[in-house]
Amino acid sequence: MEHAEHKPPIAERKSLLLPVICGGFALVFVLGAVMFLLIRPFGGQPKDDELNMPHNYAYGKATAANGMELHYMKTRPGNVRPESIHANVAAGPYYGVNGGFFYDESLLSIAEVDDMPVNAEPGAYGSGDVNAKYARGTLVWDGTMDKLSVQTVSRSADLRVTDRSNFWAQGGISMSLDRDEAWLSQVEAEHSPNIDDDRLRSAAVYDTAGSLYLIVSTTRGTLADFRFAIIEQIGAGQLTGGIFLDGDGSSQLRSREIRLSGDGRPVVQMLRVLN
Repeated sequence: MEHAEHKPPIAERKSLLLPVICGGFALVFVLGAVMFLLIRPFGGQPKDDELNMPHNYAYGKATAANGMELHYMKTRPGNVRPESIHANVAAGPYYGVNGGFFYDESLLSIAEVDDMPVNAEPGAYGSGDVNAKYARGTLVWDGTMDKLSVQTVSRSADLRVTDRSNFWAQGGISMSLDRDEAWLSQVEAEHSPNIDDDRLRSAAVYDTAGSLYLIVSTTRGTLADFRFAIIEQIGAGQLTGGIFLDGDGSSQLRSREIRLSGDGRPVVQMLRVLN
C-alpha cells in the first residue's frame, strides 16, 4: 500500500526558511560593510589630500605667441613665504613653486623670513642669508608697507625694509620688467646661468596692484623667451617687477589644479602659499 508523502505544515516550513533568509541578509550586510571600508577610510569621510590645502590663490595657464606654456598661481605676497623643504615641490607638503639656487643641501640664494634664514642658523654656510658670490636680484616683501620690490644685494643685511621682524626675501636674478633696454645686461651682470639655453623656467613677478604671480613653464626656452611670454600673458600689462628663480629640473609647482615636478629632483627651498 502506497503511503502519501508527508509534508510539514506551512508554519513549520516558514520557520525552517527563516534562518536561511536571515543568514543571506547577514552575508549581504557583511559584504557591503567590507566594500564600504575598502572604498572609504575609517571615520566615514572621503579621502581628499587637497581638502585642507590653501584656497586663497587663483591658478592660471597661458600659452604665449612664442610657444612658451606658463602655469601660475596669483595671490597676495602676505600669503607667501620662503620655506625650506628638501623635497620635490610637486611631491612635497605645500602649495607653491621652487625657490632660489642651491647646491646639495645648501642654499646659494637669499631666503629669509623676519630676518631669519630658512635653511640653517644665521651665518652658517647655505643658510639662506646671502646670494653666494654675486649681488643678485632679490624679491622683498615689506610686511609693514605691504609692498614688493626687487633689490640687488649680496647679503640679507643690506636689504632695505621698514621692520626687520616683518618681511620676507627671496633671491634670484633680476627680471627688470621696467627696463626692456637693460634687462639682458643686468642678468649678465648678475651671472645668471644658462641665459641662452632652452630650459624649463620659473619666476616670481608682481603687478601695480601688488599681486604676486608664481610662474613655472612647461616649455623649454631661453631667458628671453620666458621673459617675453610673461610680459605678454601675465598681469594684463600691469607688471612692474620680478625675478627669475632657479630653473630647468628645479622648475616645480604644486597647486590643487596641477603638479609640475621638473625632472623629479628635490629642491632645498620653495615659495610656499600659506592659505
